[in-house]
Amino acid sequence: MPPLNRLLRPKSIAVIGGGTWCEQVIEQNRKFGFSGEIWAVHLTRTEVAGVAAFQSINELPGAPDAAFVGVNRHATIDVVRALSDKGAGGAICFASGFREASAELEDAGDLQSALEDAAGSMPILGPNCYGLLNATANVALWPDQHGLVPVKRGVAIVSQSSNIAINLTMQSRGLPTAAVVTVGNQAQTGLSDICSALLADDAISAIGLFIEGLDDLKAFEAFAERARLAGKPVVALKIGRSEQAQAATISHTASLAGSSAGASALFRRLGIAEVTNLPTLLEALKLAHAVGRLPNTQVASLSCSGGEANLMADTATGRKISFPALSDHQKASLRNVLGLKVALANPLDYHTYIWGDVDAMSRTFSHMVDGGAELGLVVLDFPRPDRCSMAEWMKVIDAVEQAKSITGKPFGILSSLPETMPETIAQDLLERGIVPLCGFDEALSAIEALGSLAPQTAAPLHSVPPANDIRTMNEAKSKALLKDHGVRIPVNKSASGADEAADVAKAIGFPVVLKGTGIAHKTEAGAVILGLTDRAAVQEAANRMPTNQFLVEEMVTGTIAELLIGVVRDPAHGFVLTLAAGGVLTELLKDSVSLLVPSSREAVRESLLSLKVARQLTGYRGQPACDLDAVLDTIEAVQACVMAHPIEEIEINPLLCGPDFAIAADALIRCGGQDDG
Repeated sequence: MPPLNRLLRPKSIAVIGGGTWCEQVIEQNRKFGFSGEIWAVHLTRTEVAGVAAFQSINELPGAPDAAFVGVNRHATIDVVRALSDKGAGGAICFASGFREASAELEDAGDLQSALEDAAGSMPILGPNCYGLLNATANVALWPDQHGLVPVKRGVAIVSQSSNIAINLTMQSRGLPTAAVVTVGNQAQTGLSDICSALLADDAISAIGLFIEGLDDLKAFEAFAERARLAGKPVVALKIGRSEQAQAATISHTASLAGSSAGASALFRRLGIAEVTNLPTLLEALKLAHAVGRLPNTQVASLSCSGGEANLMADTATGRKISFPALSDHQKASLRNVLGLKVALANPLDYHTYIWGDVDAMSRTFSHMVDGGAELGLVVLDFPRPDRCSMAEWMKVIDAVEQAKSITGKPFGILSSLPETMPETIAQDLLERGIVPLCGFDEALSAIEALGSLAPQTAAPLHSVPPANDIRTMNEAKSKALLKDHGVRIPVNKSASGADEAADVAKAIGFPVVLKGTGIAHKTEAGAVILGLTDRAAVQEAANRMPTNQFLVEEMVTGTIAELLIGVVRDPAHGFVLTLAAGGVLTELLKDSVSLLVPSSREAVRESLLSLKVARQLTGYRGQPACDLDAVLDTIEAVQACVMAHPIEEIEINPLLCGPDFAIAADALIRCGGQDDG
């Protein structure tokens, strides 16, 4: 793919078509102050929005750096081909009715393929997208109103939804936005290529993503690494809780590791901050623009109200946000400024004794971050400028600016409501290097997202094309394959009929477990009987089952905890490794965590210990601890199996964990090229 520079920062623009949308593109470029050439192309009109029109692309005086194609979907193909032949730098394909409409239009998929062929090596955005805005180059390849103003530096927002992109340009929270790009169907130029091109622009401080799905996993992984090396944070909001990874599965793993879990695991692994709503996306981008990545989530909170201090503490409950306790040195320093009446704590209510005293407030703010906190947060709601004076509130800003200069620590000013942070104030704060944040919940969510990013030490993701002829292996074959990679399994043997099952049980040694094979979710079907102690019991149990094919296994005793260990291919995010409470607790507790394959032993250990069931693993209420190394060995063996075979899905449930063992009591594998016999 050739560079996107000409498309993103064009010096000449061609607008093809004559409808309202095309007229808006010309008008928005004028309004934005675009200083380059604008050419119109229309078959019958002599002008479009006051710009003289050429009858064809071939008649243009040169190859445009960028083109907005505003004609119907069929005509779009010919226009794009002509632009490519002309040597244009790229095109926005506005029309819809391509692959996004496959359910409604029979030719939608073929038409999108034809569009890709027509474009050749010329970059195209879309189809089915609005285009792009570049506020540092005064470019508006955009068929509608927008809320951006020219800036020298700011964040870039890349969105699959054009309407959401428009809405984000209308924010009044002070976020400086340098670029907005919509990607539509990502027919040819995908999200990852666009984001990588934006990273190379020094005017871009951070990137925000509003996405439904990724274009290419490897390309996205490469983009994230470039962002990390460039020191530019990426904040993502992913929508579309797709059932991709749950389709045609027969295990608990897939339901636990759906597309949202895969996306979250991918973002964590790649060091991308994930948020769950639009207000938090904007707050996180402000923080990313002004501060960058936070080394941790330790905060010093200051307010002149006990209610605000308590609200801060309550909002942080359940989040990965901490308020470091004040040291004796900090307390002594604060006492000298605040006197004896103020209770010293973090969050701090510094009362109103020093209100209006810039020096005292500055020293207070400085002392509060003179400890473990990496971010100072001053709660301040501004009065209505149309009815009240802000003079005293401006002194707080001056004090925060002084504290920031003295300590070298980042500071933010947090309003409890967006309405109490006027846009002019937010813009002034950012110019001073202070983060203007709106809303306790959104602000703390943003801090949590940007301060909880793990270092990038993971190996490249395991990504292979899906296998053909996927079949489900029976339990015996599944266990045998896992055993080949180091998973410990019970002594077992298959049997046909009740008599043979009884003979096998005697050979293995009682007590035994009897399982009916070829049955999904055996427990629910009554196809698992534990603790059989003699031949008669085995025969009776076998005769009650809805099958005459059995697996007889030794009975594992001394189990302390049960886990689920599973991997499922997520078409969008790679192979999702799920760790969860196992056995009958899997669905009851919904206690799970997801990673991606391969994950390091240390990452797996950390994730495993984050589960509620970890208390059983490590010894709960005087019970012995499980052999955690044996559990980790098993998980490594499962990952090795996935990477060595055309696996679609693996589930061990339960993995029986004891003081000196981890044994796969039940296993299921869906794999290419395997029969189900």
